[in-house]
Amino acid sequence: MQQSAVPELAHTRTRPIHWVATATAVAGVVALSSVVQPGAATAAQSAPGTTGRTAPAAAAPPSTTGVKFPLDCGPVKAVVAKKATGDLDGDGRPETVAVVHCDAPMGTPPDGVYVLTRAADGGTPRVVATLVEPRERLTVTDFTLRAQAVSATLLGYSSDTVPSCCPDVKTPAKWRWNGNAFLRSTPAGAHSV
Repeated sequence: MQQSAVPELAHTRTRPIHWVATATAVAGVVALSSVVQPGAATAAQSAPGTTGRTAPAAAAPPSTTGVKFPLDCGPVKAVVAKKATGDLDGDGRPETVAVVHCDAPMGTPPDGVYVLTRAADGGTPRVVATLVEPRERLTVTDFTLRAQAVSATLLGYSSDTVPSCCPDVKTPAKWRWNGNAFLRSTPAGAHSV
C-alpha cells in the first residue's frame, strides 16, 4: 500500500462544530437574500438613465355568456359547442370565435360560427361577423384559431336527399381578416369526400 504524499487533513472528520458553522452560513445567505432583492424584470434592457415601463394589462376576451346569437332555435336554447380566442384583427384586443347550434334533442343540428368583440371601453360582447350560417346545414369540426386565422373542417351534404345523419362532403376552410371583412379560403390540397 502506498502512503499519501499529503499529510492527513484536520477536517476530514466532521464534528458538531462543522455542522453548526455550515448551518450559520446558510442562514446568513437566506437572511441576506430576503433583504436584497433584484429590480423588476423586463423583456429588454432599458437605456442608461431610464426606468422600465410596465406593459398595459391584457384585455379579457369577450365572453359568450348572455350573447344573443343570430340563430333561430324556437323553443330550445342556443348552445356554444366550441370557442377560441385570439387577436384576429391585430388591434391588441382579443376576439372570441364561437361555434353555436340549437340544443336539439335528436339529430345533428347545423352549426353557426360567429365572431364576438367588445368596444375598446370593455363594453358588452356582441356578434360582429358570421363565418358560417346555420342555413348552410354544416357541422364544424377541427376548429382552431391560430396566427390571426380561424380554421375549421366543414361537414356538409351534396344534395337535400342526403340524410342529416350522414354528411358526405368534407371541406377545410380558413378565414382571415383583411381590414374590412373576413375572407374565406380553402387551404391548398383540400379535398371533398
